[in-house]
Amino acid sequence: MIDGALQPYGLTLDKFLDHAAKWHPQAEVVTAREGREPDRIGYAALRDRARRISTLLAGFGIGQGDRVATLAWNSQAHLECWYAIIGMGAVCHTLNPRLTATELADMLRQSEAKVLVVTAELAELAAGTLECGANVDEVLLIDCDDVVPADTLDAAVLETLIADDTPGTEWGAFDENAPCGLCFTSGTTGAPKGVTYTHRGSYLHTLRQLQADVSGIVATDSILVAVPMFHANAWGLPFSAPAAGAKLVLPGRETTGEALARLIESERVTLGVAVPTVWLTLYDYLDETGMRLPSLERIMVGGAPMPPALARRIEDSGVRVQTSWGMTELSPLGTASAPSASAGEAGHSGRPAIGIDLLLADPEGNALDRQRGSEGHLLVRGHSVVERYFGDRESACDNGWFPTGDLAVIDEDGNLSITGRSKDLIKSGGEWINPAVIEALIGALPQVSHAAVIARPDEKWGERPLLVVEMRDSDPIGERDLRAALDGKVARWWIPDEIRRIDAMPLAATGKIDKLRLRREYSTASAGKRPSIAPRIP
Repeated sequence: MIDGALQPYGLTLDKFLDHAAKWHPQAEVVTAREGREPDRIGYAALRDRARRISTLLAGFGIGQGDRVATLAWNSQAHLECWYAIIGMGAVCHTLNPRLTATELADMLRQSEAKVLVVTAELAELAAGTLECGANVDEVLLIDCDDVVPADTLDAAVLETLIADDTPGTEWGAFDENAPCGLCFTSGTTGAPKGVTYTHRGSYLHTLRQLQADVSGIVATDSILVAVPMFHANAWGLPFSAPAAGAKLVLPGRETTGEALARLIESERVTLGVAVPTVWLTLYDYLDETGMRLPSLERIMVGGAPMPPALARRIEDSGVRVQTSWGMTELSPLGTASAPSASAGEAGHSGRPAIGIDLLLADPEGNALDRQRGSEGHLLVRGHSVVERYFGDRESACDNGWFPTGDLAVIDEDGNLSITGRSKDLIKSGGEWINPAVIEALIGALPQVSHAAVIARPDEKWGERPLLVVEMRDSDPIGERDLRAALDGKVARWWIPDEIRRIDAMPLAATGKIDKLRLRREYSTASAGKRPSIAPRIP
């Protein structure tokens, strides 16, 4: 006999917006609009619109498990479509507008999406994508601003298809383990792979992110989500903000330093979330203009290593910096430093919260005997970690652990430091060079905006490191000073014998340095040239 039981309560993502609509109905979702006042809507009104969009999608034949693709920037309309798709049990396949039409078409063919939702200004890209062989049944335009692109795309305008009297679809009539999202990896080091998210995994990810030592979001926060919604669900913030009843500020496409500074000022943003390149652009603007942002209390940064010099600049302005590490395959949060930590001093990515476990292993996947203070290959497992990639039958894991491809060290306090990518290691004269160590030292120089180290072929040593740097225009530095930053801190034969200065570091669609492009453009430029500093073979 069962003495007692708990109510069944499926962990589905629609509950976050339902909660916000009931208990924080007037909390705002704000979307920046270039040249005019931002759009504003409360959570209750946004939920009602999203349910009417679900009705529209059902009329297009969309049912549970069907994929609906979105090609859009961070906006109210995109968020409404997100919840409309997810709430009815369909799968939201986010597409990255910074990819080519050919790449997007390949992803659409894989997902077999039936409907494509497109921001109006991306109509030409969408048309090119369809011309490349992608096949969808319907195309919906959003964010038209009263201007509908002509003759570029056979599409309907969303706003003309929903009305105030359109009945809303009830949400949540599906299992919590049902898929809710599909996101392809950035492809900075290899071919993009699809990761399928589930309601349960993303729900638990949200609860993990809301912990006090992670994002610590509260209802009085105003959150700028400058990380794109097409990048690993904008790190889960579109779920976390309504779950806490916090104000959600969406920048659209405008992420220039000036645009973000004005938006932070006008919406009294307390927490900003973005990759390091966004904060570099913002703080360059603030330094140039002398503008201050008194409401901004802290930022969360991830997606790429945070340059120590930039962290110090930000913290010197009175804004706390939270570093984090994650992957698309982790939904995406892996670790985060606490809000009270100092990123400028710590130099790590924090600890995992409950639901994520880390393991350091040797190249064969065997756990290191010493898990603290030793460098190893990073493995991870948890409730929001990928088990297999979209379309694959074979597991991506080994004995329940997912190999991240990262090299890492965990200190005595459990803080994670990513020390490199195993695929990025350079083998010179039979010995390994870790580019991440060199990049961190060069990137710490206040005169450097971006630094990347790649391998170039060498007839004698196999590979040698090439340093590629983007400098800050206002503070030049010579090659001797760049190399001096490495003297005594790395082995002499690690020091790059060639340095390339470029005007702008190529960035992948997610804001990370695009090493694939760097290798294509620079890795063979000096092939065969003897290094001036030869490796010393032990």
